[in-house]
Amino acid sequence: QCPWGAPNTTSISCSLADVMSEQLAKELQLEEENTAFPEVVAVAEGPFITGENADTSSDLMLAQMLQMEFDREYDAQLRREEKKINGDSKVSISFENYRKVHPYDSDSSEDEVDWQDTRHDPYRADKPTTTPRRGFIGKGKDITTKHDEVVCGRKNTARMENFAPEFQVGDGIGMDLKLSNQVFNALKQHAYSEERRSARLHEKKEHSTAEKAVDPKTRLLLYKMVNAGMLETITGCISTGKESVVFHAYGGKSATEDKVMPPECAIKVFKTTLNEFKNRDKYIKDDYRFKDRFSKLNPRKIIRMWAEKEMHNLTRMQNAGIPCPQVVILKKHVLVMSFIGQDQVPAPKLKDVTLSSEDMKKAYYQTLNMMQQLYKECNLVHADLSEYNMLWHDGKVWLIDVSQSVEPTHPHGLEFLFRDCRNVSQFFQKGGVAEALNERELFNAVSGFNITADNEVDFQAEIEALEKMNEDHVQNHGKKLSMFSSDGDPPIYDE
Repeated sequence: QCPWGAPNTTSISCSLADVMSEQLAKELQLEEENTAFPEVVAVAEGPFITGENADTSSDLMLAQMLQMEFDREYDAQLRREEKKINGDSKVSISFENYRKVHPYDSDSSEDEVDWQDTRHDPYRADKPTTTPRRGFIGKGKDITTKHDEVVCGRKNTARMENFAPEFQVGDGIGMDLKLSNQVFNALKQHAYSEERRSARLHEKKEHSTAEKAVDPKTRLLLYKMVNAGMLETITGCISTGKESVVFHAYGGKSATEDKVMPPECAIKVFKTTLNEFKNRDKYIKDDYRFKDRFSKLNPRKIIRMWAEKEMHNLTRMQNAGIPCPQVVILKKHVLVMSFIGQDQVPAPKLKDVTLSSEDMKKAYYQTLNMMQQLYKECNLVHADLSEYNMLWHDGKVWLIDVSQSVEPTHPHGLEFLFRDCRNVSQFFQKGGVAEALNERELFNAVSGFNITADNEVDFQAEIEALEKMNEDHVQNHGKKLSMFSSDGDPPIYDE
């Protein structure tokens, strides 16, 4: 047979009713599909086709049926996982948000809640009613203006989203809350105040000393000392106080030829904020050595003067032979001194050490002698002398923390001296020293005055009279800062 020949066509005679029959059309289409794509027919005749009226002539319908069957299996797997995880627990979890139920799924059980239907969700806010340009909607009794309580309340709730991110407004925005103008204005003012307070705290933290008094500027000063070789290494913190923090370090090479670095050093870092020791300015502003340089408006300058003051006082005490730390170097508000102790262990304070009666008596007479030397030879009053500021090392008492020490000509110098005498007398009397003088006798022994008063009130009144005389004497003679010229102070290294 010739392949290009005309095909043999067999004409099937049928009536017009048979041609218009849909059943015949489906049979013919199914026959053609079975001839061209037998595997498709096999799949179509599978278990996915259910029901007598299932129309499988459309590829879209087949895809939807396949997807629905897959989603049913997926949802069944989710329910099994829910049951397995929850068990008999009173608190259960739900995977409803992960279900794949389709709106045309007619076989889904009617008792299941359609999780996609949120029309009655109590936690979803109603859509805000927009007010037209004319400012009202409705007519007559049903008129609603832009000043309506409900409309304004919903708008105020929506405006809470504009608050600062750090101001927590809760989940009220997602509910149909109606905040009154008074409440909203109070919240807005509070959020603004909190934002400003947070900014102030951040700025204060950046520009003042952080915890342990090591802010970035102080850390840079310590790094420079180590890099310059003056300090070999800084081991750690050994003491903290309201005005300063003390670190231990090993000494390196000397900064100058006439100075020898001690093997162990104590680094005293004065805190550059006055919050913890607000009354420290009264020890400087009334001191005639620093009166002309005092500026309360600049806290960092006050702290530098505070460190410089301790350096000068320690130098006077060292020249007089009083046991105290040796000043090595001063750099801004960082003072490096010799370490009182050994092998990173600081000498104990007098309040923490247990002494025998003989050693306690010896410590008392040493303290009395040092107070007299400090007053007469150094022309100083410790102003904070107690068992907390005296160390016991190598069988003798050492004085520390003299940054607040003032001269007797200070307007309150004698008052500070009387307070020191009270602290020393009470400590040694409690320690069992029978020879310990009371505060009034100790004051006369140290100062050289012969105040004879029967009670403490009259005694303090005479002290105030002496201070008044001292103040008038200083003002008449004009005592200046030139008295520092004979101290032989170590050099001040500043940038």
